[in-house]
Amino acid sequence: MSRQTIYAIEADNYIPNTAVGLRLAKALTARVEDLFSLSEAEEAESRSENVTLLPSLEDLNSGDELHPGQPVQLCEVNGRLIGVSAAPPHWSLRASDAVISRRTAILEKAEVHPHARSINVRDRLLLAGCDPAMAILAHHLGQTGIELVLLHQNSSRSLSLLKRNHVHIAGTHLRPQTSGEPNISAIQKLFPAGSAVAISFARWEEGLVTARGNPKHIKGVEDLARRNITFINRELGSGSRLLLDRHLNRLKLDANRVRGYNRTAPGHLAAVWAVKTGASDCCIATEASARVVGLNFIPLEASRYDFVMRERDLKVRAMQALLDVMNRSSFRLELNKIGGYDTTVTGTQVL
Repeated sequence: MSRQTIYAIEADNYIPNTAVGLRLAKALTARVEDLFSLSEAEEAESRSENVTLLPSLEDLNSGDELHPGQPVQLCEVNGRLIGVSAAPPHWSLRASDAVISRRTAILEKAEVHPHARSINVRDRLLLAGCDPAMAILAHHLGQTGIELVLLHQNSSRSLSLLKRNHVHIAGTHLRPQTSGEPNISAIQKLFPAGSAVAISFARWEEGLVTARGNPKHIKGVEDLARRNITFINRELGSGSRLLLDRHLNRLKLDANRVRGYNRTAPGHLAAVWAVKTGASDCCIATEASARVVGLNFIPLEASRYDFVMRERDLKVRAMQALLDVMNRSSFRLELNKIGGYDTTVTGTQVL
């Protein structure tokens, strides 16, 4: 070989063929892999992982397939590698661990390419829910070395994912249509007695959210039947939609009279943003969601948001860290200050 070729090999500008690599190894009494190795980025690019892919509310709302290059976060749940679609908020991109390598329908086994050679998925908890304040919990938990991976889902679907062992924790705020304690009947329908526990995250107020100053003078659910009011609803299975249906039934008001009943937003913040931008006159969301964008709030009822988890996971180190954080005064104080959250029940086991 020429001297220039040797220089190019040493500078990592030229990869020799197999025969030259073997002859170099023999001359230097070394193994080929001792002389040449892939960089960490190249190894990660060539490596793939099979995961069970969970879609966010935004994915379900669009009904589209997921495409190569879309980012996902990874988490291990009961020995199974789960990929969470990292659907970004409108103002930033979420951190991710891998990208999808081929087009796939949602809720399918998927192949992904990790960004790095190794990813610590054990010190993570996967939480499905719709409360925007879960991000505050994730921040406080991160200071303990445990990462909280958030999957944006409504209450009914979160419980279903926990039932299928796809997540560690399901956040829910489902009130019975008639009477009874919030969330408990829904949990007991899905899980055998003693197999699941519920820990209260907080109590909040849900109500009608209108533009600042309430220019259309909306006072209650009965005003949603007015012809000059446009509403944006939440998807089927969400606690907010069930709340609306209860009030419509109480008033004996046909849902077809609500302009926008069949138009949905994926989550509390998405709904209030539609009101903020003028796309709708009103929605149902939490007081904290209304306050964060400066909108008017008309309370309808208080609800308790609970975290549901498998009883067997209570003693897992990461879960113990989460329960400890929920009982810290610093976390409760921050949750209380953002408005609309009653933290006197936070950390209390209700089932």
